[in-house]
Amino acid sequence: MNNNKGKQGGAFLLGMLVSFVIWFVVTMILLMGTLGVKVLIEGKNKGSQDLFTEEELEKIEHYMTMLDLYYYEDIEEGAVVDGILYGLMEAPGDPYTCYYTKEEMEETTQSLSGVFQGIGAYLEMDFAAGYPKITGVIEGAPASEVDIQPGDYIIKVDGEDVRNQTLTTVVSKVRGLPDTYVELTLNRNGEEVVVSVVRKDVQSPSVKYELVEGKIAYITITEFADNTGDLFEEALLKVESDKAEGILIDLRGNPGGSLDAVVEVCNSILPKGIIVYTEDKYGEREEYLSDGKNEIDLPMVVLVDGNSASASEIMAGAIQDYEKGTLVGTTTFGKGIVQRLFSYSDGSGGKLTVSRYFTPNGNNIHGIGIEPDVVVEFDGEAYKENSYDNQYEEALKILKEKME
Repeated sequence: MNNNKGKQGGAFLLGMLVSFVIWFVVTMILLMGTLGVKVLIEGKNKGSQDLFTEEELEKIEHYMTMLDLYYYEDIEEGAVVDGILYGLMEAPGDPYTCYYTKEEMEETTQSLSGVFQGIGAYLEMDFAAGYPKITGVIEGAPASEVDIQPGDYIIKVDGEDVRNQTLTTVVSKVRGLPDTYVELTLNRNGEEVVVSVVRKDVQSPSVKYELVEGKIAYITITEFADNTGDLFEEALLKVESDKAEGILIDLRGNPGGSLDAVVEVCNSILPKGIIVYTEDKYGEREEYLSDGKNEIDLPMVVLVDGNSASASEIMAGAIQDYEKGTLVGTTTFGKGIVQRLFSYSDGSGGKLTVSRYFTPNGNNIHGIGIEPDVVVEFDGEAYKENSYDNQYEEALKILKEKME
């Protein structure tokens, strides 16, 4: 009898909690309503003002009560609210729109700064496979010192299967305090490889410069972080001081990053005009422009592949549309949408897809990618046997012809 009274009391308190949670969620949506946010509930598009029907509120309260009364363990404080917000941001069915806890938000903003604590590997989510794929490793970082290779899929982190978990969730599991270890189970061409990697403070060198054959500036951009524009400017100063006669830019494996960063980079090399423009669901257009003051006149070739995505596609698309360089490699990833981060007062936040982007010629490449001017399939066997990069060699050959 006393037990039942306790349960009834718990249900009453839970009802109060549900009311608070619903108020909290609705408040969040109302705040985001100025951005035109709509949420899918039971297959219907609903505006923020009629987010939940009375029946839906009862349904939510029912399942909250079920959790409180019958789940076999106490639920961690805050987990219910986080769970609701995770589900809320997943409602549109867009893999790039998501909710971040305070800790995840800190990790996300840290990544954009170019400095983080982890193993030093670049990851990209393969939505068809359901697992993140390693697209590259940072030279000198812990990942470069163990048996981790581009193309490997991370299927387990510390023994936990990460299938269909968000990229942010997997990254948060891989990262951690310096001098701690993480065990990764990798899928490499159908075979499992298990590696243990120490975490360290890692600085991502998003731009690398090298003068090859005495006259060609080889610039690799691994991602577009907050410091990429400055690093690219430094590389261009070396191009000038070295009196390079041609530029080879490598965007292979570049998963993208900051829109502002890629615009800054493109403004350093392109003629006056549109670098990229975006359109939101209201048809509002925003243009990002090059002032043309720093247009590069040297012959240029750009390497791309199926892992060149988002911001790297903005750069490749603009270079191709202005005919400032020749694209060599394979068709790019095809991510033609833009996300923005939004923060909340408690440190949590969210990432929302807010617009589509278009190349200067008006092409939206989402789901399509950018076809290079010269298609060269990567010869993985040759690279594995003697580190021969056939795409790079073909790009050098084409650049030399342009330089002549």
